[in-house]
Amino acid sequence: MLVVTGGETANLPGRWLLGTEDGGEVAVDDVLPPDLPLGYHRLRREDDGHTMRLIVAPFACHLPPEERTWGWAVQLYAARSRASWGMGDLGDLARLGAWSAAQGAAMAMVNPLHAALPTAPQQASPYSPSSRSYRNPLYLRVEDVPGASGLGADLDALATAGRALNRDRLIDRDAVWQLKSAALEPLWRRFTASGGDRHFERYCEAEGPALAAYAAFCVLAEHHGVPWTEWPGGLRDPDGPDVVAFVARERDRVRYHQWLQWLVDGQLRRAGERIAVVQDLAVGVDPAGADAWLWQDCFALGVRVGAPPDEFSAGGQDWGLPPFDPWRLRAAAYQPFITTLRAVLRHAGGVRIDHVMGLFRLFWIPLGASAAEGAYVEYPWRDLLAILALESMRAGAWVVGEDLGTVEHYVREELARRNVLSYRLVWFEGAPPHRFPTQAMAAVTTHDLPTIAGLWTGSDLAEQERIGLGPNVEATHAIRRRLQEWTGVDGDAPVDEVVLRTHELLAEAPSAVVAATLDDALCVEERPNLPGTTDERPNWCLALPKPLDDVETDLQVASVARTIDRGRRSPDPANRGT
Repeated sequence: MLVVTGGETANLPGRWLLGTEDGGEVAVDDVLPPDLPLGYHRLRREDDGHTMRLIVAPFACHLPPEERTWGWAVQLYAARSRASWGMGDLGDLARLGAWSAAQGAAMAMVNPLHAALPTAPQQASPYSPSSRSYRNPLYLRVEDVPGASGLGADLDALATAGRALNRDRLIDRDAVWQLKSAALEPLWRRFTASGGDRHFERYCEAEGPALAAYAAFCVLAEHHGVPWTEWPGGLRDPDGPDVVAFVARERDRVRYHQWLQWLVDGQLRRAGERIAVVQDLAVGVDPAGADAWLWQDCFALGVRVGAPPDEFSAGGQDWGLPPFDPWRLRAAAYQPFITTLRAVLRHAGGVRIDHVMGLFRLFWIPLGASAAEGAYVEYPWRDLLAILALESMRAGAWVVGEDLGTVEHYVREELARRNVLSYRLVWFEGAPPHRFPTQAMAAVTTHDLPTIAGLWTGSDLAEQERIGLGPNVEATHAIRRRLQEWTGVDGDAPVDEVVLRTHELLAEAPSAVVAATLDDALCVEERPNLPGTTDERPNWCLALPKPLDDVETDLQVASVARTIDRGRRSPDPANRGT
């Protein structure tokens, strides 16, 4: 296994035959030539037939096409329209994209769309997926599925029941999936009865064994439940004869799950036609899910990743996600990492990498131990960044690394050298946005932090105290005082004024990308997720307080959009990011 950047040479004692990705062959004697094409190649030593993968990558990632761009950040499930079946879907994303583009935005950043476990109850958190290589069919717009109109009154009845779910601001994913399945399964039968579609066959062929294995997992989970570690022994091995026999028996159902992924892929592609969709790559996967089953030899299944104790979390954090074993990942020629990146970059204008420090090191916690008993494990970051650059360039998608919290100085320097945008928040920075760096995405907050309204009214702090989380009251008050100082608002200013002034401040950032959340523009007080809670409050389940139909005509939202767009299009010579 050898990873080099374009233009580099490397010593390779002996005579080798290099098979390039495009089918060419190059003889190599002792030294790798510096002018090799970018890509994934194969080396074979002539004297003993030893083979290994050669990856030739660019040094840096793709950059945003425009010098200063902006867009909305939104939890897609929350951004539902009156046409939605209980939660925001890919049809809503297409609508959001068209409306945003008309406002001057060039991107829309959404939560991870990774596939959840196919069983009930449906996982609410998009950051604990079954697979990062495939997507959640919950986001399908049923009416846009080929042949949907042929269901007639049956579809009308299901749509009516689905839209009735919009009356409750709490999203019921199980109810949504039950209704969508009731439409999708007969549509699949109609699809197969009509002879299928050559585009579907081409999609399956292009995805190859990875899609087939993912679909097989879904059907196995439907039959045997989760976790897969409790399945009959022969079914725990994805390459074993028992799985092969099972797939042969359940071929139609396996093909159904492949078809669902083809539908999602097509709808996501269309959603990005008017605006660049920035996708989110979760830091890990559910140990009970498809990726952990398929790549079990590459995961350290006896540990979980998290964070050590600090001033904000005295007990540390256990995220419940198994990490890749760095040595086994390299032995697998990084294929699971490559497959994951390709999936999240597909039909994307950019990608946000959650906890980008994970490319350098992860905090491992043995099962049954506390976070205080964990330790950091280093990763082959040079190789991982090289692969990221190669896949970014091939996709024409830029990369932002979520580098919040304590990050070693060399990490930010290295990410900057590789054109990975930093992530800068008003809540965390000690200087106002006009001092933010240019090579960054600038925002006010994230899904895990207070909204502007939640901070300003004190409701977010009150909720934490009610639950008993022991919040950092002093730090929260300090952020509010700093916001008041930077915006110049009175301490008792109404929320809508504070929201607008905060976005005026954000628009001054010289950063390459600015992201504003629809939650903030709508003065929502609840944050999407409150870390450290599970049953105490509804995480990842709150829809926006009004449908997209009304968001599009909301005067406060329009004011925020005009403010940011005007700030991005009117360069201020005083803005000097470092």
